[in-house]
Amino acid sequence: MIKVNENYLKLQGSYLFSQIGKKVKEYEEENPNRQVIRLGIGDVTQPIAPAIIEALHKSVDEMGNKETFHGYAPDLGYEFLRNTIVENDFQKRGCDIYADEIFVSDGAKCDCSNIQEIFSQDNKIAVCDPVYPVYVDSNVMAGRTGEYNALTGTFSGVVYMPCTLENDFCPELPKEALDIIYLCYPNNPTGSTLTREQLQVWVDYANRVGAVIIYDAAYEAYISENHVPHSIYECKGARTCAIEMHSFSKNAGFTGMRLGYTVVPKDLKSEEGVALHSLWARRHGTKYNGAPYIVQRAGEAVYSPAGQSQIKSQVAYYMKNARVISEGLKSAGYTVTGGVNAPYIWMKTPNGMTSWKFFDALLERANVVGTPGAGFGPSGEEYFRLTAFGTYESTVEALDRIKKL
Repeated sequence: MIKVNENYLKLQGSYLFSQIGKKVKEYEEENPNRQVIRLGIGDVTQPIAPAIIEALHKSVDEMGNKETFHGYAPDLGYEFLRNTIVENDFQKRGCDIYADEIFVSDGAKCDCSNIQEIFSQDNKIAVCDPVYPVYVDSNVMAGRTGEYNALTGTFSGVVYMPCTLENDFCPELPKEALDIIYLCYPNNPTGSTLTREQLQVWVDYANRVGAVIIYDAAYEAYISENHVPHSIYECKGARTCAIEMHSFSKNAGFTGMRLGYTVVPKDLKSEEGVALHSLWARRHGTKYNGAPYIVQRAGEAVYSPAGQSQIKSQVAYYMKNARVISEGLKSAGYTVTGGVNAPYIWMKTPNGMTSWKFFDALLERANVVGTPGAGFGPSGEEYFRLTAFGTYESTVEALDRIKKL
């Protein structure tokens, strides 16, 4: 008989968004005449921008011509895309990053859940709490499980750094030395941010104790305030302590096309002096055959003048939704954060209601779907996440329904 990887048996509960999907499906089957508005999962609703569609059509035509056909992509991604990324996302911001340090992939979710493979199992992992569940689950799958504490809902192999209303949803430096620190800013789920000075403190800490920061910058396109950094490499010393991940899903609507990239500077080394760049390159080349040529050409078009103009309009559309949600909830008496530099609104549930009870009440009484904060970790209890990725019309309707509760 076969044996399964016992680490998978240590995963707690169902995957959050699968659990939500199951609940919503059951409700809709029982109530077929009720229109449910989804503000739970962070999937975009606006179509791909015209400049990107044009690039897709052109590259598809190339694939139908024997002179311009493309097979497997280079391990790191095509040079045309990596060079464009470096110029626009880093050089223009004064960041010292090079094209051969960019690893193109099919999305930040895959990279952030696979990057831990290159680290030893006995590394101590730290995550912000509330946390994007993939960070924790992928480390449990890799064997960093320790002992599960049912009271706190945490594993001893993963340190939870509380992010609460009292500390403005930003983690405090730990008293103990950590090995790997996950930071996501603008944050999912709270919508909070770190200033450049606050992020520099974390970079200095990581360099001091020999830790690596895994920095998820999936929502940097939504930043509107100048003191909020778009990249951790805007901080001095980040090349020796940070890995950064970017996604085209939220900034350009690629959720159905899949494209992202990870930055691993060559200066980043382990305690033994091993370059993490070479380890990730080996992993990338062994387990991944590259994002499709046509999708990488679409990614290049994101940075064209027309592409930039069009995706900025889409970002503005979603942030208009965020203001509608934030202002509407505040006027109804809810405690709300986020929605300024991120497309997420983090709200306190009323009267100390648990987040899953609020989920059920919102679904049954208002026919609106959100995400229970408890699914993001212990500090998420009695909180709730709403996304701004719906249509404007459905967002306005959802807020009207919530106000009537």
